[in-house]
Amino acid sequence: MPRFFILWRGFWYKASSRASELNTATPVEIRQTRCKVLFMSEGPEDQKPAGDNIESLLPIDEHIEEEQDAEGRKVRHRGIYLLPNLFTTANLFAGFYSIINAMNGNFYVAAAAVFVAMVLDGLDGRVARLTNTQSAFGAEYDSLSDMVAFGVAPALLAFEWALGSMGKVGWMVAFIYVAGAALRLARFNTQIGSVDKRYFIGLASPAAAGVVAGTVWAFSDFGIKGSNMSFAVALLVAAAGCLMVSNIKYYSFKDLDLKGRVPFVAILAVVLVFAVVFSDPPRILLLIFLAYAASGPIQYLLQLRRRKSA
Repeated sequence: MPRFFILWRGFWYKASSRASELNTATPVEIRQTRCKVLFMSEGPEDQKPAGDNIESLLPIDEHIEEEQDAEGRKVRHRGIYLLPNLFTTANLFAGFYSIINAMNGNFYVAAAAVFVAMVLDGLDGRVARLTNTQSAFGAEYDSLSDMVAFGVAPALLAFEWALGSMGKVGWMVAFIYVAGAALRLARFNTQIGSVDKRYFIGLASPAAAGVVAGTVWAFSDFGIKGSNMSFAVALLVAAAGCLMVSNIKYYSFKDLDLKGRVPFVAILAVVLVFAVVFSDPPRILLLIFLAYAASGPIQYLLQLRRRKSA
């Protein structure tokens, strides 16, 4: 009966391949071998859970991420965190929206969309840290979104507004900025955990985008054509691209304690800052980001002067 059952379930090859061993084996070993083959024949090898069968019908595979827990063991997680990735997706959409408006000549809206992307980019990381929903997928998705919002969108905006009148020189300057943003983001991802988090190495891509988009926003709001100041814009865009890949340190503001208690006057200062910014957003934002972009080289020159005088 066991031999017929094995043949019926398609295990005759396995049983016959060990026939020579069964002839020399003891009765106990023969019973163990037959029970093992019988158990294999009765097991639902080709059956999968209902959830897996449903997912196999979908054209998109489930995301599985492997991490290490506190004890160093590998843990596999399925799916992605929704809340922080919603902010990242909104950041990506704002960058894409900026590109569309820049191509249509709506420079005011395109520049404002870059600043909206900047706010969303700051929120996704902080939300992930506050809710303990950090993941490798979220970090990579954030970098790709930043490349669109703070790399491609500002470069195309500057090109459509001013650099296009310079011909090949214009698109070469725009490419310098795009390449600088890509290199900046790649270097940032590889330096996580190995550098002081209080400082950025090189100008952060959102700050560089703020300089470029703020320039377009401030001057186009006055009705100034970019072709009239294309040379100055080219210098500014190229300088922003070079600062992103430089080794100049910039304060990151990541050591600020947003969850702790602060004096009451601090909230009054925040209200004052908002009032000043919204009194004239294009010019005030441009001045803020220009000052931040210049703070790195100024600090670098001061440190060189101190070393020479020491």
